[in-house]
Amino acid sequence: MTDLDLLYSEVEEDLRSTVRDLLADRCPPAAVIAVYDGDRTLVDPLWQALAVDLGLAGLLVPEDRGGAGASAREAAVVLEELGRAAAPVPFLTSAVVATTVLLAAGSDLAATLTASLAAGERTAVLVVPFTAAPFTAASGAEAPGAEASGAEAPGARLAAVDVVGPHTLTGTVTTVAGALEADLLLVPAYRDGRVTLYAVDAALVDRRPVVSFDMTRQLADVHLLDVEATPVLDDPDDPGAAERAIRAGLTAGTALLASEQLGVASWCLDETVKYLRTRRQFGRVVGGFQALKHRLADLYAGVESAAAAARYAAAALASGDPDLAVATSVAAAFCGDLAVVAAEEAVQLHGGIGMTWEYPAHLYLKKAKADQIAFGTPGAHRALLASLVHLPGAPH
Repeated sequence: MTDLDLLYSEVEEDLRSTVRDLLADRCPPAAVIAVYDGDRTLVDPLWQALAVDLGLAGLLVPEDRGGAGASAREAAVVLEELGRAAAPVPFLTSAVVATTVLLAAGSDLAATLTASLAAGERTAVLVVPFTAAPFTAASGAEAPGAEASGAEAPGARLAAVDVVGPHTLTGTVTTVAGALEADLLLVPAYRDGRVTLYAVDAALVDRRPVVSFDMTRQLADVHLLDVEATPVLDDPDDPGAAERAIRAGLTAGTALLASEQLGVASWCLDETVKYLRTRRQFGRVVGGFQALKHRLADLYAGVESAAAAARYAAAALASGDPDLAVATSVAAAFCGDLAVVAAEEAVQLHGGIGMTWEYPAHLYLKKAKADQIAFGTPGAHRALLASLVHLPGAPH
C-alpha cells in the first residue's frame, strides 16, 4: 500500500464551505421532504446551481476538455455535503459515473459528450441497475471476481440490452438511478459476444418511474424498443474496451458513494448530539445519561472510522493507487452499514420527534438503506475483499 494523504486540503475545505452554504440556502429539509410527495420542483434549479453556477458538473473533467481539472478527492468532499443535505441531484450518476465512463472511453464522440456534461448543458446516466457493481457479470457470463464476491442480484448485468441492427438497441434495464433527470443515456449493449457502449437521446426512450425507498434518487425502468443509438465505444479490435470503461465508471461510483454515506452518518451524529444536549427529561439533560453517552461514543467511533475508509477510497481513486480495488471494497463494506446504523440511532435517540414526517431523520434513514445496496451490497464487497487480500474461505 502506498502512503496516501487522507487529510483534507485547504482547497477541499473551501470547496466544502461553498457547497454547504449553497445547500443550506437552496436545499432546506422541507423542500426535500416535498420530493416524497411528488413535488420535484427543487431538483432542476438546485442541479443548475451546483452544476453550472459552481461548475461541479465538470469537477472530474480535465481543463483541456472544459472541466475544472479536479480529482476524486474534491468530488468526495462534494458528495459528503450532498449526503449531509440529502440533496436530490444527479451528481453521483452524471458527474461521477457517466463522466468517468466517457473519460475512460476516449473516443472523439466521448470527448464531445464529456465537454457538454462539464458545461452543464446535458446530464447523463450509465444505464445499468443501481445494484450493479464493478465486479458485476457482463451478460450471462461470470465477471472477474464474481464467484468470490458472492455473486450479484439477478438482472444486475453490465449489458442487458442487445444490438439488433447496425445502430439499433432493444432491451429493458430496471432500477436505473438518475435516468429521470438525464437527457443522455449511455447504454451498455451486448453485440457479437462483447460489451459495447452506445449514446441514446433520452427523449426517445420510455423511462418509467419506480416508487423508490429513497425518492431523492428515484429509480426508473428504462425500456428501449428498436431505438436508434450512436456508438461511443464499439471496437472489434479491442473487444474489452467498452467493458473496461464501464467498470471504471462503476468503480468511481462505488468508491465515492462511501463519501455520500459518510455525509449521511455525519449529519445523523451531529444532529443527534445537538438534540440530546438540549432535550430534558426527569429534570436533567437527556445526553447526560450514561447509557446514551455510550451509544453516542460508539457512533462517533464508527463515523470516524467511516471517514478514514471513505477518504482512503477517494485518495486511492484520485492517485490511481494499485490498491484501489481493496480501498473501494473496504469503503463500500464499512460505510454502507455504518450509515444505516447512524440513521437508525438518529431516529431512535430523537424519540417521538424522530418518528415524525416533518422532522428530516427519515430522509437519512431512507437514503442510507437505499445506498446500502448500491454498486454491490456490503456482504458482496466483504466477500470480494477476502479474495483480494487472500483470506482463507470460511469453514463449511
